[in-house]
Amino acid sequence: MTVERDGSRYEDEIREAAGFLSARLGPAPPRSLVLGSGLGKPVSGVVVLESVPFGLIPFFPPVSVEGHEGEVALAVSEGERFCCLRGRAHFYEGAPLSRVVFPVRVLAEWGVDEFVLTNAAGAVRAEFAPGELMLIRDHINLMGDNPLAESSAPAGGDRFADMTFAYSPRLLKLARRCALRTGIPVREGVYAALKGPSYETPAEIRMLRALGVDAVGMSTVPEVIALRALRREVLAISLLTNRAAGAFSGRLDHGDVLRAAEAARDAFWRLLLAILKASGSAATEVTGRFDGSHLCDVSDLSADRQNDRESHGTDRKDRHRSGAD
Repeated sequence: MTVERDGSRYEDEIREAAGFLSARLGPAPPRSLVLGSGLGKPVSGVVVLESVPFGLIPFFPPVSVEGHEGEVALAVSEGERFCCLRGRAHFYEGAPLSRVVFPVRVLAEWGVDEFVLTNAAGAVRAEFAPGELMLIRDHINLMGDNPLAESSAPAGGDRFADMTFAYSPRLLKLARRCALRTGIPVREGVYAALKGPSYETPAEIRMLRALGVDAVGMSTVPEVIALRALRREVLAISLLTNRAAGAFSGRLDHGDVLRAAEAARDAFWRLLLAILKASGSAATEVTGRFDGSHLCDVSDLSADRQNDRESHGTDRKDRHRSGAD
């Protein structure tokens, strides 16, 4: 594995790439989507103003996985201006994690403050099914590496990043309300990130269930860590595209993942756009960098953890319906 050791050079590259985006696309929008496997194609109502392939942006990592377009797009929907990373690099493609997180680091340097990350994931919890959406409430990093271990502290950030509020309580609450408003059912749970690219064995899935994991994938967590080190606000949503190994008699195939993503794309985008619009409307209510402490009572976090424990001992109804929050 190649490891980034020259922190000052890495930060210079981030600034150069951010300067390129600023010159090409203008001022940064306040919010960005990071779109996972098969989710990058915009839907009706989204106008792409301009897009830039990763290959034209200085030092951006190449993207080789099918279903990841590999471009930065500036878009607008109902007056809300935002950008999209249409695709991402993965740890299993051979780059160090500092390169995997390079695109979101650049967007943060450009001026983006709020990130909504998406991914395609396998459903580990038995009650969860393909085609459902899951708000990530917490994660377990099983990649065997950390993007903050490869260089010095990020400029303006923390090397020893606090991950207590890795996923913004404010944005989670907003996403629940948007799901109710749009009539799109969502699950909530814990996401485990493994390096890949092979899918998990049935024995590994049994281990993950014992650890309290609800969904598993090969991305997102490194980006969350990097962004929280910069005190950016993060929400993450998984599209459950398949049941995990051992939960059914068939074989796991990336083509099935892409087909499931295509089938759920319209509903997923409706939720994403609702969240972007609602967050934009509420933007004046909170100022300054996000540290979590002013947005979530500690008792709320304790309740979430209690729910996690209970949900793996009983068949809890996790879908959000009208009248629930």
